[in-house]
Amino acid sequence: MILFKLEQLHRQMKQNRWLRYFTIFNRVALAAGFLPSGFVKIMGERFTNLSNNHPMGHYLEALHHTGYYYPFIGVVQMSAAFLLLIPRTATLGALLYFPIILNICILSLAVRFDGSLITAPLMVLSNFYLLCWDYDRIKHILPLKPTRMPYNEIKPEVINHRFPVAFFAGAFLLVVALVGVITNMYTIKPRNTLSDCMMQCKGSGKPDACVIFCNGIHKDGKPLDVSLDAYENAKPNTAGYKP
Repeated sequence: MILFKLEQLHRQMKQNRWLRYFTIFNRVALAAGFLPSGFVKIMGERFTNLSNNHPMGHYLEALHHTGYYYPFIGVVQMSAAFLLLIPRTATLGALLYFPIILNICILSLAVRFDGSLITAPLMVLSNFYLLCWDYDRIKHILPLKPTRMPYNEIKPEVINHRFPVAFFAGAFLLVVALVGVITNMYTIKPRNTLSDCMMQCKGSGKPDACVIFCNGIHKDGKPLDVSLDAYENAKPNTAGYKP
């Protein structure tokens, strides 16, 4: 019964003109996110200018030296992007896109990478919306009990032009909440450069430990988990701090 109600709601959503526009926007936005990065990989160029000592820079440098695996990732990214832009293959594009962006999201959170710390989770959320939008196609490969809509419930498709205020308000609040959680979930981050990392130290309760953390990451190339353990175990000390 619950699944039947959800399918009814899904049917109503797909008949809304504004949600159709929103779906197209998400497809184009996600495609735009993968086309440049995929092209760079296919051309064999390094994706960022991060120092090799940076956790993300170290990972990307190693990835850059994996032979044909590196451009293969670019091919898959661009394929997912192009599939999203074609209506007939948009569902396949969303399915192919999701594991890639989920991997990027987890990687960004794990190494606390500023470059995609916000965008990657939002792209996962956008991709998840597209998968929900295409539920009527994807449900046939899911381990769900098939449901049949009663004959008297089947109605011809009628486009609804009413703006879904509740949906967009909920989506906006969800994005705000997600950004708020991510931006406040870390006490310290490696940042992209040593100078950016040092800017955290002045307002930190452990400025000396923060300086050691930043130097350890950007100058000495220490592993992130080792540097984080040292910072977390350091005692608060604001006396005599010099930025």
